[in-house]
Amino acid sequence: MKKRILTGALSLVLAVSALFPLSGCGTTAQAADLMAGVKANPTSTKVDLTDDDAGAVAGFAVKLFQNSMAEENTLISPLSVLCALAMTANGAKEETLAQMEQVFGLNISELNGYLRAYLENLPSGDKYKVSVADSIWFKDDDNLTIEQSFLQTNADYYGASVYKAAFDDATLKDINDWVSENTDGMIENILDKIPDAAVMYLINALAFDAEWETIYKETQVRDGTFTTESGDTRDVEMMYCSEHQYLDDGSATGFLKYYADRKYAFVALLPNEGVTVSDYVASLTGEGLMSTLQNTQDVEVKTAIPKFESEYSIEMSDILKAMGITDAFNIDSADFTGLGQSADGNIFISRVLHKTYIAVDEKGTKAGAATVVEAAAGAAAPSDEIKTVYLDRPFVYMLIDCETNLPIFIGIAMDIGQ
Repeated sequence: MKKRILTGALSLVLAVSALFPLSGCGTTAQAADLMAGVKANPTSTKVDLTDDDAGAVAGFAVKLFQNSMAEENTLISPLSVLCALAMTANGAKEETLAQMEQVFGLNISELNGYLRAYLENLPSGDKYKVSVADSIWFKDDDNLTIEQSFLQTNADYYGASVYKAAFDDATLKDINDWVSENTDGMIENILDKIPDAAVMYLINALAFDAEWETIYKETQVRDGTFTTESGDTRDVEMMYCSEHQYLDDGSATGFLKYYADRKYAFVALLPNEGVTVSDYVASLTGEGLMSTLQNTQDVEVKTAIPKFESEYSIEMSDILKAMGITDAFNIDSADFTGLGQSADGNIFISRVLHKTYIAVDEKGTKAGAATVVEAAAGAAAPSDEIKTVYLDRPFVYMLIDCETNLPIFIGIAMDIGQ
């Protein structure tokens, strides 16, 4: 039987626009890669990936998840969102930068260094990989001037490719093709159009691929029932096995299931009876989540995971404003002069697009996501007791790397098998 692996992919697109765009016909041409032959400067990667910086990143992840949660299946990649926003912050100044750093929990220099080290240390092997790609696309327009230092910093820390393009239909196709290629084809058409005011896109694409440490046998996959919070039932295929990393944070129980070589893991948290998923997620903190993941109980736990597949897309501008990043989205207040200048108006963030996909089955998990930022001018003691956690009602899940326990993906499954 052909082995199926777990794959995840995410891309973040941040689009930047100018306030007073010029209208007119652009010439159709393929994007020019301005970093061809340009080398990134060496940067230090001697960073403790499990220190306070990791706590700040975990805090950002939880807050972003809490603000993104809907009354439906939700899946985000905090890592991808953070990478795209960090690239953008390298062009921010004054209060615009201060607000972003407050939300990050780190100043931009610290965040650049941490993410560079973190991304370089993500393990890859024959049965698992995380691939991350970043790019910056800006409009081929005489009215737009881009700071070379901004491009160089993002090349140094994020390996970002830089493209100058006409921002016409050909550019739209180029960007969508780039995202698709760097998410292993899981995220298609992240952009539906390029607005006239758009002058820049900052994009992060992330693909995750891993096979279970122990693939489920046919006899371990059986018909089951998933019950939603409203009481509706769904016929699903449940995958049964025993794991040995049990989680209990007082409000939910769960388990950790490893992928090959135990470099990555699937984490499931099932809220206690009487606790809704929304109430449970609202109670999470970055510090609390890290403590739960660091204090697993080494006891046998009987588990059941439904096979499921889910897609999710969201525009994150309002979410990030609610978290405290407000000036960046304000036509008048945004200060991205470290990024560049536009004669057509002040540069500000106009959209943050995020799109994800995940599939979990007996061979592993396949996941993908895309995020686009658009800028415009203008542990307990051991126990012999066997635990049981069956994911037959709404639950929270994560894909984490096992060195830092940081979530690469985090989501909720509210309904399965529709």
